[in-house]
Amino acid sequence: MFSNRPSAIANIRGGPLRPQIQGIVLFYDVPGGTWVCAEITGLPPYQPATNGGNPTGPHGFHIHESGNCTVGDPQDPFQAAGGHWNPTDQPHGNHAGDFPVLFSNDGYAKMCFFTNAFKPYQVTGRSVTIHQNPDDYRTQPAGDAGKRLACGIIRTV
Repeated sequence: MFSNRPSAIANIRGGPLRPQIQGIVLFYDVPGGTWVCAEITGLPPYQPATNGGNPTGPHGFHIHESGNCTVGDPQDPFQAAGGHWNPTDQPHGNHAGDFPVLFSNDGYAKMCFFTNAFKPYQVTGRSVTIHQNPDDYRTQPAGDAGKRLACGIIRTV
């Protein structure tokens, strides 16, 4: 179906709110788009919403505009990554950088999916982030996915 060699890679590292997170996101150039594969460890376990708040997990998972994973404010890390990557100015839920949520299975998540929204060369130099809460794919501009737990810069392989 595709080459065994990815075109781009992001090494994911947790920030101050969840330093246990680590993993990899691979981007494969395939006909008509990109095959994205992620393998992440150290995710927090699912916790249902309480008192009108948001649940912890499944975790919002996105490409952000900037390839900057500077922590900055430890209580609100990775803001330097900017907003969701949205090159065609779509409403949230249809951003090129909107990915499916990550489900924590005792801290572990592994998934692959296809997107026709971009090719790997278009996301090189941007970042991948993992959020505390699920993305609702509706709230503008970013899906109410909560704090940024982890970040990785997308680089050419």
